[in-house]
Amino acid sequence: MALASPIASAIVFVVSLLIGALGIYAGARAIVGRADYDHAIVTALIGAIVWAIVGFVVGWIPLVGPLLALIAYVAVINWRYPGDWTAAAMIGLIAWVTVLIVLYALAALGVTGFDAVGVPGL
Repeated sequence: MALASPIASAIVFVVSLLIGALGIYAGARAIVGRADYDHAIVTALIGAIVWAIVGFVVGWIPLVGPLLALIAYVAVINWRYPGDWTAAAMIGLIAWVTVLIVLYALAALGVTGFDAVGVPGL
């Protein structure tokens, strides 16, 4: 039974990452016309790593820390997708709303909790 916990954690991580990538995919498709789910998965993974690092380093600073983490997350989207900072912010916003809707539906069905990897604040 000792292996069940790491395996379960890995499954939750992968499913959460795929849900987060779905949000980025939806945002990128709507804003810049980029329809590549594999690219969205990598972007979600990089975004989650950057968010975690920046959050660890400066996240403890009230208001400024979370804001810097969000800017870093949008910077990853800006780096990975064509367009400017406004397009990257809009992709991030659509990703957040999309993931919020998917997680709400899954939580209402009792399938999952209310969190996802690759989209901040969820």
